[in-house]
Amino acid sequence: MQNIAKPNEPLVTHIYTADPSAHVFEGKIYIYPSHDLNEERDSNDDGDQYNMKDYHVLSMDDFNSPCVDNGEVLNLRDIPWASEQLWAPDAAYKNNMYYFYFPARDKEGIFRIGVATSTTPSGPFKPEENYIPGSYSIDPAVLVDDDDKTYIYFGGLWGGQLEKWQTGAFNADGIGPDESAPAIGPRVAELSDDMLTFKETPEEIVIVDEEGNSLLAGDEERRYFEGPWVHKHNEYYYLSYSTGSTHYIVYAMSKNPKGPYVFKGRILNPVIGWTTHHSIVKHEEKWYLFYHDSSLSGGADNKRSVKYTELKYNDDGTIQTIKYEV
Repeated sequence: MQNIAKPNEPLVTHIYTADPSAHVFEGKIYIYPSHDLNEERDSNDDGDQYNMKDYHVLSMDDFNSPCVDNGEVLNLRDIPWASEQLWAPDAAYKNNMYYFYFPARDKEGIFRIGVATSTTPSGPFKPEENYIPGSYSIDPAVLVDDDDKTYIYFGGLWGGQLEKWQTGAFNADGIGPDESAPAIGPRVAELSDDMLTFKETPEEIVIVDEEGNSLLAGDEERRYFEGPWVHKHNEYYYLSYSTGSTHYIVYAMSKNPKGPYVFKGRILNPVIGWTTHHSIVKHEEKWYLFYHDSSLSGGADNKRSVKYTELKYNDDGTIQTIKYEV
């Protein structure tokens, strides 16, 4: 079944925003995006065009209310270990504290994941002195499960450097597997009780087809590329992600937060712009997909804008594909 979504407007237009991680905190909707600078840069496979230097937090009282920009909540200059590129973040609430997770390149140019804290969901956030030990790559997403265990999902290919970590250590010359070999999956680790470190060594998530076969690296319409997001609906965990070069948001399902996950289909067809990155959140018994496109900038790779649309399930728990009308 297909969910036809009419074009909608960006949540904010005074700045460019991307990679939205949406949550309901204190009864309001908070969106944690990355912040694209309004500048001209050449695109490449390493993502050098995404030269972000700070974060803002957006919020709405409900889906009939205007979106508020709560201002800058964290800046590159305030992060001791980071050198550049504050890419897609996420946030979580636990221990009466709000935790903000973000990737950035360290002083050697290797992507790591940092964490910052605040007593309010709108920040500002104070970063830890160093990145999370053992962290690497990009796109952190955090799930606080019903049993209070907390999991962090992360990883992205190409500019996200995930293929350079296949041996467990960083290899600057590392390349992806052959097209006929199993695709690289995202990583997952349980977080410690204080939410500041990994409780265990991150492990790779296996994504399989309906017959139990691992998705292959050459299967660009289904294999993992970047932007993991895990949410829970009824008894299932849903791992959704971007396919990268084919520009889909797709998803897989499991009854275990660490998988393996069974591929099910597409959530969002391609929108304007090269990247696609999303989150899924429930508010007042309805589910919503937050995503970005480049319509406001006329298609510029590095000038994206956050939007949202309603997400619907079929009776069997699968998700209706959203076809975005243009």
